[in-house]
Amino acid sequence: MNGDEIWAAIEEQRTRMADLLESLTPQQWQHPSLCAGWQVRDVVAHVASTPFITFGQVFTEFVRARGNLNRTIRDAAVHIASRSSDEELLELLRRSATSRRRAPVTKPLDPLFDALVHTQDIALPLGVRSPMPPELARVAASYIGERDLPGYSPRKEMRGLHLVATDVEWEYGEGRKVSGPIQSLVLVMSGRSAGLADLEGDGLESLAARLP
Repeated sequence: MNGDEIWAAIEEQRTRMADLLESLTPQQWQHPSLCAGWQVRDVVAHVASTPFITFGQVFTEFVRARGNLNRTIRDAAVHIASRSSDEELLELLRRSATSRRRAPVTKPLDPLFDALVHTQDIALPLGVRSPMPPELARVAASYIGERDLPGYSPRKEMRGLHLVATDVEWEYGEGRKVSGPIQSLVLVMSGRSAGLADLEGDGLESLAARLP
């Protein structure tokens, strides 16, 4: 994907998330997400604020979190969510959809990966269906397969496994086979056990044991 294609996909996925959120009740906004310790509205705050956060804000939160990157990200999101209404967060998310700014130190595909996975962090615990577009999920899977995420390293944790998508042409790694929909593979590669239900293969037990 070139730069324009990436930004178009980011806009589309953030807009899809915003459309999903408009159908939720106030109680659902406060429902736990797939991210441990994050409510739905905290996840929204994280995605929505990404284009607008400054290096200074990131540094301040990093110092407060004593150098813990996971805590830095969570605390920043919770702080924004705590001083914003649901409507304000939704408006911020819609504004973020058309922004072409990235958070400091992030790479071009990071916002797309975030939008795809965090939509599932919101939808799956609520029993809402909002599947990832398979072609974008394939891009995300290939991207994170070579990355270290905060607190979790797909390239290390997937060693010894051969991941194979059943709905698009995609595979990754060598070893015991794990197969299933590309969305489920993206979820487990990003440390989310919710993706296990739709997977199968002789490497499934080993994979499950590696997830946080």
